[in-house]
Amino acid sequence: MRDFFVCDIFEASPKDDLGTMEHPFFSLSTRPDRTIRQYDHNGTQITVTPSVRGRATIHDKDILIYCISQLMAALNAGREISRTLKLTAHDLLVATRRDTGGDSYTRLREAFERLAGTRITTNLSTGEVETTSGFGLIEAWEIVRKSRGGRMISVTVTLSDWLFRAVQAKSVLTLNRAYFDLRKPLERRVYELARKHCGQQRTWRASVKTLHAKAGSDAPLRVFRAALRRMIVDDNLPDYEMSEDAGDVMVITRKRLIEDDIALPRFDAQVMEQARDMAPGWDIYALEAEWRGFWVASGRQKLARPDKAFLGWLRGRITR
Repeated sequence: MRDFFVCDIFEASPKDDLGTMEHPFFSLSTRPDRTIRQYDHNGTQITVTPSVRGRATIHDKDILIYCISQLMAALNAGREISRTLKLTAHDLLVATRRDTGGDSYTRLREAFERLAGTRITTNLSTGEVETTSGFGLIEAWEIVRKSRGGRMISVTVTLSDWLFRAVQAKSVLTLNRAYFDLRKPLERRVYELARKHCGQQRTWRASVKTLHAKAGSDAPLRVFRAALRRMIVDDNLPDYEMSEDAGDVMVITRKRLIEDDIALPRFDAQVMEQARDMAPGWDIYALEAEWRGFWVASGRQKLARPDKAFLGWLRGRITR
């Protein structure tokens, strides 16, 4: 394994790990959250301990999503990966749809500090043996600047072994790119839960009380319920729509199933190799998914040669 992995894949498809999608590791507060949190899930206990700078926020998680996305794109392309990544701050900000002004780099550094300072302790039982382990959301980070006070040239991030194992096991799900456009923390968290629990099924039903616990919200239940009702009216969630049912139940319905393009065949290795040659450094799997979405949106035309249609579309895509 190499000492580090260089993040050089353009438009890598956003990926999120199942562990942090399932459990409320991240703060939804806009103020520093220094409270120790403990969650119980199917007999497994998880304790999240923040540093003096506060618990890592749901927006700080963008850094992890970017890193996971790069590693997964590399794995899919057959490249070797490492849990230490070298990236440029500008590419990270652009990929996560953040402003690239001077203040953004300061906020990025603060996010690294919260991610490294937030500690996870969990006990995992195997038979009669219980193991307790602790780790940070990231193990280490380093910023290289052009000059004192200048812009970041490069950033090195070392992921926790726990998170890196999730990547190696491909224990991840793809996110809609519009996830990064969601500015309200609760919208992001509910989208994560919808993506995790809907899966390939059309609808997921959960009580407000269950959603409150899974989201990790500190708001009183009545305030949380009101926030969910505002989300129903705003209808901002990518791919999903929310509604309310009797019995204090929220219903989340997928607008379009992920594999709604199954009428098209999967391309063989030769076609994907041609695509890789045409778009070196790009995530060809993300491009393929984008093209399939374009095909659905444009009316599902009957294609005699889907492979040729894809490669023709790709020629235009990489020049735009």
